[in-house]
Order: sequence, then C-alpha cells, then structure tokens
Amino acid sequence: MNAIELLGYLGLAIMLGLSFIGSAYGTTIAGNAAEGALKKNPDGGTNYMVLSAMPASQGLYGFVAFFIWKGKDFAADGIVLFAIGLAAGLTFLISAIRQGQVCANGIIGVSQGHDVFTKTLIYGALPELYAILAFVAAAMA
Repeated sequence: MNAIELLGYLGLAIMLGLSFIGSAYGTTIAGNAAEGALKKNPDGGTNYMVLSAMPASQGLYGFVAFFIWKGKDFAADGIVLFAIGLAAGLTFLISAIRQGQVCANGIIGVSQGHDVFTKTLIYGALPELYAILAFVAAAMA
C-alpha cells in the first residue's frame, strides 16, 4: 500500500468516525435534555424522542458514504478522498453537535408548555442541510 492509497483510506475512516462521534454527541445532548424534560412534563415524551433522534442522521450519512466509497480507487484518488473525507467528516461532526443543541433547547421549550415542536424541527433542519450537502459531495467524489 502506497502513501496516497493510505491517505484515501484515512479519509474514509475520518469521515466515518467523525460522523458517528457527531451523532453520538448530538443525540446525547438532546437526550439529556429529554431526560430532564420527562421529569417536568412526561406527556411530551414522543416529541422529545423525535427531537433527540434528529442528530443521528449524520452518522447514517457517513455510513452510507462508506459503502459508496468501497468501489473507489484509493491508490489513484487518495489525496482527493482524504480531503473530501476530512471535510465531510468535520461537517457531519459539527452539524450533529449543533443540531443536538438546537433540539435540546426545543425539548426544554416543549416541556415548559410552549408550542415550539414544529419550529424546533425546522430550526433543527438547518444544520442538517449542511450535512446533506457534505454527503452529496462525498457521494459524488
């Protein structure tokens, strides 16, 4: 295995790993808010669960991109794949964490009796947009 090929595989690993880490952090942030909200208002459990699950999508994007990249020529395109994997992985990581924070705030609002569930879904979709764009870029590589 040459250095360029190694860089390509490293890009793949970074993309996959960062997408999983971001989703784990994002869902934990929102899940922690949901646990607290359940104590205050247990009737909103379904809404809390939906909002807590939103940051999980970035991990799915990284996982699907992993399978798309399995047919790539890492020896020829290693440098490009490394760069795209790093960029996509960082985007997945940061967007999942930030989405988890948005959803956590929405969960708190719902638990306090505010009608913010739908608006939180919309606000939570904004960081998701950048994860989708990163996924499309990774898929087109």
